[in-house]
Amino acid sequence: QVQLVESGGGSVQVGGSLRLSCAASGYTYSSNYMAWFRQAPGKEREGVTAIHTKSGSTWYADSVKGRFTISQDNAKNTLYLQMNSLRPDDTAMYYCAAGLLRSGVRVDRDREYTYWGQGTQVTVSS
Repeated sequence: QVQLVESGGGSVQVGGSLRLSCAASGYTYSSNYMAWFRQAPGKEREGVTAIHTKSGSTWYADSVKGRFTISQDNAKNTLYLQMNSLRPDDTAMYYCAAGLLRSGVRVDRDREYTYWGQGTQVTVSS
């Protein structure tokens, strides 16, 4: 089992920044990918970014490329999401996820991930 706890959400104005954290505990070695997803009201959950925990290889959704950065601190078992130049359409509940993904699968597909945090709300206002 892996437990994930997100923090760092909040309200920010357009153009502002936030850093989300996801503290992982338990059998974290059982996962090879960690990711951030988000879900806005009335919309499906979408993949934002993912990282291969061993190689550090990353993937970003086109909508956040150049603005968001995923990183990990293995010593602290913590995943981060630095969000800059925030826009109103970034408003959503953000979820941290972890899973053991097979080679070649899409890292932005939520069903590939086994473990999920409870989410942290990000609200961007103009």
